[in-house]
Amino acid sequence: MTRPKHYILAVMLPFFIFSPTMLFASIIGESEGMHFKVEKIASGLGVVWGLALLDKQTLLLTERSGKIKRLDLATSVVQAVSGGATVKLAGQGGLMDVAVQQPYLPNDWIYFTYSKKHKGQGVTALARAHLVGNQLTDWEDLLVTQSATSTNRHYGSRIAFDGDGHLFFSVGDRGVRSNGQDLSIHAGSILRLNLDGSVPVDNPFVNHATALPEIWSYGHRNPQGISFDFANGELWAIEHGPRGGDEINLILKGRNYGWATLSFGKEYWGPINVGEGTERAGMENPKKVYIPSIAPGSLLKYTGSAFPKWQGDLFSGALKLAHLNRVALDDQGNAKVEERLLEDLQLRIRALIQSPEGWLYFSTDYGEIYRLSPAG
Repeated sequence: MTRPKHYILAVMLPFFIFSPTMLFASIIGESEGMHFKVEKIASGLGVVWGLALLDKQTLLLTERSGKIKRLDLATSVVQAVSGGATVKLAGQGGLMDVAVQQPYLPNDWIYFTYSKKHKGQGVTALARAHLVGNQLTDWEDLLVTQSATSTNRHYGSRIAFDGDGHLFFSVGDRGVRSNGQDLSIHAGSILRLNLDGSVPVDNPFVNHATALPEIWSYGHRNPQGISFDFANGELWAIEHGPRGGDEINLILKGRNYGWATLSFGKEYWGPINVGEGTERAGMENPKKVYIPSIAPGSLLKYTGSAFPKWQGDLFSGALKLAHLNRVALDDQGNAKVEERLLEDLQLRIRALIQSPEGWLYFSTDYGEIYRLSPAG
């Protein structure tokens, strides 16, 4: 169920012009009887792909162009950070996610995913570095995935930690549908590694004759949002479908999520179903499907105290349909309520994180950073 929302513009310009870059001090909205405000805290950036909180006042961000910056949340001052990798900037490729374990401490590793040029083609890579002042040091690629194709599509890629010495990161099918069912490459998979980049001994395909040991799950099209639920020990992912058929999935060890054998979407060139159907033995069913596609760019499972009625809900940024998407789950993890927030602002929301206070920070493809917090 989708419920329309109405918002009050708290401060507006004398001449009201509605556009994706509309200036405002704050807006007020309501959800589940709770009132929130949304404030723009930075603008004039590039396409901000990833966000990571280093402390309550400092936000580290990645731009698809390859730039890394830090934002002072109290003053809105932005500073450049040097020492990042050279990215293959083409199509959907570039510098993607940035992530740290919470609480972040000085000299902790900072993790990145990016598209790397490899023998003239692009691959998704996972790297880490230390931050000293505004300089990254000790940069090292932990895994340059076997995901090379001639396309510049479907790199993934988001990072999540399980709090037990492992991280997950996603790799899209790289624009080649058959990759989703091919365990001999990393494309179309969610991978699991130890924090130093080594392979955990309990990964599902360790010592498998024809599968890569880093793979945790496969049959994915382009997962651009993953989130680990520490309370329940669950990994959640959201991925782009073709024309229709975006999916939210509960990610289980070694399971096959169907792409491109199964899909709820249709071909871009006509009203023809992709794949052979929507269900098959041995392949996992999604917990929610979006038809039409919202084009999800991120995912988090809300655990904060600022909005108690949202606890346990999934949030994602929508790029195509331009809103903040909320999904409440039932006891079996299936979607029971969908709510579309901030539709009136028409923002292409990409990165999305939760602060220790339980506030939400998100970026847009218009080079802006916003904060959503309780009103009053």
